[in-house]
Amino acid sequence: MVYISLVASHSQLDLETVAQLSASAGELAPASLKSGSQNINGTVVLATCNRFEVYADAASPLAAANELVEHLATSTGIPAHHLDSKLLRFEGRAVIDHLFSVGAGLDSAVVGEREIAGQVRRALTEAQAQKSTTGNLTRLFEAATRTAKDVGSQTELGSQGKSVVSVALDLADDLMSAASSWADQDVVLFGTGAYAGATLALLRERGVQRIKVYSTSGRASDFASKRDVIAIEHDELDQALREADIIIGCSGNGTALTRERLTALRVKNHPLIAIDMALTHDFDPALAEVAEVDLITLESVRMAAPDEQSLAIYEAKKIVARSAEEFDTLQREREADHAIVALRKHTQQVLETEVAKVRAQHGCTAAAEEVELAMRRMMRQLLHVPTMRGRELAAEGRAEDYVQALQTVFGLEVPAIPVRTPARPTIPAVTPVTAPSCPANQQSRTA
Repeated sequence: MVYISLVASHSQLDLETVAQLSASAGELAPASLKSGSQNINGTVVLATCNRFEVYADAASPLAAANELVEHLATSTGIPAHHLDSKLLRFEGRAVIDHLFSVGAGLDSAVVGEREIAGQVRRALTEAQAQKSTTGNLTRLFEAATRTAKDVGSQTELGSQGKSVVSVALDLADDLMSAASSWADQDVVLFGTGAYAGATLALLRERGVQRIKVYSTSGRASDFASKRDVIAIEHDELDQALREADIIIGCSGNGTALTRERLTALRVKNHPLIAIDMALTHDFDPALAEVAEVDLITLESVRMAAPDEQSLAIYEAKKIVARSAEEFDTLQREREADHAIVALRKHTQQVLETEVAKVRAQHGCTAAAEEVELAMRRMMRQLLHVPTMRGRELAAEGRAEDYVQALQTVFGLEVPAIPVRTPARPTIPAVTPVTAPSCPANQQSRTA
């Protein structure tokens, strides 16, 4: 098993392309599994407002990455050669480092943002629901989530961390007149998803009281009734826009408000702040050209995102690096488990053969019991060093050296390192399983 990931984010692709990729997120994991690939064991897809990342448990890293690119090209219509040149590829330890940094908010447009940890957690939940993940990927994402919690609780990023929406609202705050307050604003919110819910919560924190919600999906009434805001229908939208001081787009359903429509609705001397948080633009970018309209986009947020205190970032990076190293070491140690199991099975078979000879020759005598007990103690001691050495070599990335040594010294047929590992194998203790025992002394002989 080798971890691989393909990454498209705000840092190397335009947001429109990221949006196209994100739209295909729901189909990628099932498609990669239904294809009957021998190279892809499982996938988890992380899709957010400004990033798209697919993580895979791969048998053949290069072949798996190429297959995933082809799946993406088919589902999005973006040429495979274009995706291949733009997507970042990570493999092995680099995947662990990247995901842990992402989950901690260190790779975000707004460093330390709070939402990303929840998005990482939900990505795993969705993969589990689709049955597209593996034990290896589950452990990876669970470890990334724990690391994000550690960063949040042990550094100032937990309290300083701003979200993309909060930075956008800070920009809007700067554009509002000195005589205005958030409590005075009439806000129209486009969208009813999780993004809109988070935005609504931040508006409430700032004291906004008059909020109307519009959605082309027809879910505005249900969304509004649960949050004590006003839902507006399609025929009420124009009037709401005339009265609005701030409009916020979070739906991502394509351009819902064009420049021409807004110009026709404009009330003279009524400034408007338009905040477009949707990758696919709820608002026409040309709104920025309309008089007395200020447009804030994700690009605006990325450019204005504040730098957090360098000490908090330094501490967060230390936590991430330490956690990634510990996780990587444990993963490498796991690679020796199957070899250790083989070694213990071999020695147990030898032990039971010799124990059976002792019983056959001496019966259930006290002397036989003492000999058997001594043999089991000796076997445990003999196995201790090879077992510990196997884990040490695996932690150093030398599991294959250990396997070859066992094959050379003991002539063992050690199975190949498994590509799927749903749970850590239980290494059996050296206990009797075949030879008969004396009932009166059975407990004393158990190793």
